Amino acid sequence: MRDLLILFVHLIVTVARLARPGGLRSVVAESVLIRHQLLVLNRGRKRAPKLRTADRIIAGLCTLFMLRARVLRSAIVLKPSTLLHFHSVLRKRKYRMLFSHQRGRRPGPKGPRKDLIDAVVAMKRRNPSWGCPRIAQQIALAFGVDIDKDVVRLVLMVHYRPESDSGGPSWLTFIGHMKDSLWSCDLFRCESATLRTHWVLVVMDQFTRRVIGFGVHSGIVDGVALCRMFHRAIRGHRLPKYLSSDHDPLYRFHQWQANLRVLEITEIKSVPYVPLSHPFVERLIGTVRREYLDRILFWTRADLETKLLDFQHYYNGHRTHAGLEGRLPEPTVDGSLTPIALDSYQWRRHCRGLYQTPIAA
Repeated sequence: MRDLLILFVHLIVTVARLARPGGLRSVVAESVLIRHQLLVLNRGRKRAPKLRTADRIIAGLCTLFMLRARVLRSAIVLKPSTLLHFHSVLRKRKYRMLFSHQRGRRPGPKGPRKDLIDAVVAMKRRNPSWGCPRIAQQIALAFGVDIDKDVVRLVLMVHYRPESDSGGPSWLTFIGHMKDSLWSCDLFRCESATLRTHWVLVVMDQFTRRVIGFGVHSGIVDGVALCRMFHRAIRGHRLPKYLSSDHDPLYRFHQWQANLRVLEITEIKSVPYVPLSHPFVERLIGTVRREYLDRILFWTRADLETKLLDFQHYYNGHRTHAGLEGRLPEPTVDGSLTPIALDSYQWRRHCRGLYQTPIAA
């Protein structure tokens, strides 16, 4: 009697799924996917099955017609690493199609010759204090080649890397010690599981390397959206006196400038075309990508905000920082960490088990 009741309940659930829009396609695709996975599992009993190209194509086609919540429940062969790799490939393919220089490229000038590029770079390296107009004039005088200063600037941006001849601190570190409080902010974008673009504004404390917060927005970012992201990132914190930012055109919106004036925050711009003048927040973005976003998937803006908040707690309170000589960006309540006995400790999970740190038992 119990088996009949369970069978009857499954029958009602299946009929309900078939009755709604797209239900028949979802049930058929899920059945085909599970049956094909069973065939793959039967190929090798003693070792993990090796997926072929046809197996991946069939699995990908079936997931297109399935409900989003049923994909993970039906995946018995695919590993999470395979799913993350498939999402990474789709993300790269999207940006390659959007920003590739080979698509629809119109015929035009080929740019300066290699010998001219070498001459420009050599002149800049031998005369570091010369600007682009001066170099253009010297090239025209020495070689009789008419070259514009903007062409010289583009050549130096691509081919010239200044040599580091000073072992002192960077300008932002120097300013961070001189000023009472200095924060840095920067924007980056990431893709959801459905390849929808989400913009993230990250704000960090320049001196302590502490993550202040993240602001997330899906879609096109304008001045109002940028201000909303900033307020969402700094909520619950005391306002700084100075804010460091790069020369992104988004920071030119009058709403953003008016917002900083109302909050009485002075904006400090980094050196144009020099990423090393804005190093700490740039490295933080790379850390967030490598250690977290490239290893998970998210669906919506709220889902991304929740996961970034988990990473913020882990980054500030439990992850050691090389720039702070192994200390934490966010100090503990008593200002120091109590050593843990090696014979009595346990593990604490962070970011839903992605990282684990030892704590006292």
